[in-house]
Amino acid sequence: MTRLKERVRSCTVVIDDVVREIAQTFDYAFDGTSSFEVPTFDPPDEWSIGVIVGASGSGKSSILRAFGDEADVRWDADRAIVSHFASATDAQDRLGAVGLSSVPAWMRPYTALSTGQKFRADLARRLKDGAVVDEFTSVVDRVVAMSASVAMRRYVDRRGLKRIVIATCHRDVLPWLEPDWTYDTEDRTLSVGRSKRPAIDVDLVPCSADVWPRFSAHHYLDGAINRSARCWSAELDGVTIGFVSALAFPNGAIKNAWREHRTVVLPDYQGLGVGPKISDAVAGMFVANGCRYFSKTSHPRLGAYRERSALWRATSKNRRSRTDYRSDYATKEDNHKMAHAHRVCFSHEFVGGAS
Repeated sequence: MTRLKERVRSCTVVIDDVVREIAQTFDYAFDGTSSFEVPTFDPPDEWSIGVIVGASGSGKSSILRAFGDEADVRWDADRAIVSHFASATDAQDRLGAVGLSSVPAWMRPYTALSTGQKFRADLARRLKDGAVVDEFTSVVDRVVAMSASVAMRRYVDRRGLKRIVIATCHRDVLPWLEPDWTYDTEDRTLSVGRSKRPAIDVDLVPCSADVWPRFSAHHYLDGAINRSARCWSAELDGVTIGFVSALAFPNGAIKNAWREHRTVVLPDYQGLGVGPKISDAVAGMFVANGCRYFSKTSHPRLGAYRERSALWRATSKNRRSRTDYRSDYATKEDNHKMAHAHRVCFSHEFVGGAS
């Protein structure tokens, strides 16, 4: 740890009757000028995320201003939050980067979001080289703070962003943000070096489709579920945070095949990487029992994960419009297919450790 030098800053106010009375009441000698010490320090030459942490009133914001001003984010009340980004791809990338991965939430105006969703949306628009973020996670619960921190760190690494500085009074985000340096305003020390993020242990527990209503509103497509699906709930420290289900996949050319039916992670826990992991885990169960396992998704982040993963292999239908769907089908299921005939999806088979 490195101890820092300090500089003195002052501010002056007009001494009016109220100020004079308060000073006299509390026997506080005051001439209108307040002085306080602001530490100065030199961060490492190369860094991506730096954090200033300490209690309220300990000088975090004053130190933060030396790195720049926080971007002023404004939202139009009659436009969806995705409409405030440069493109659809930019919106998906940035909102996913802060763990706001709920497509239904993307389509709402900022005023219709929860406090946690607003925090993530604001952060998504501020993320860039040299970004300055004050009061990080101060208005959200600690679950959202954890998941947003993990998602942000992952995005910063993937994009190679540099010189982002965050000020926060919450020390619990430090293990999840993995900052390259941390300045503590309470003991006035600078710590340099990135620590390893703690592991997140999620349990998959068999359940029935009766659990689904808790998750249906957060699924990006149809909120219905097939009652014959095999289902699992994902639990973190005894709290249910996600849901996965699978259906038998009858196919004349493939025996003993299954397909993923529904995978959802509750909004507060999005950004931790839970969705792909529980999907992999269920797929692995079927493959370990001699089955073949397929999945189709139009969700860009899940699809992109599978494109990179050695655990999944693209099928012949991957990222292709389903022009093989016929227009003369009459059943409910086939009409559903026709409605999505031109929606380009990611289509993969789980192959485990195979390349």
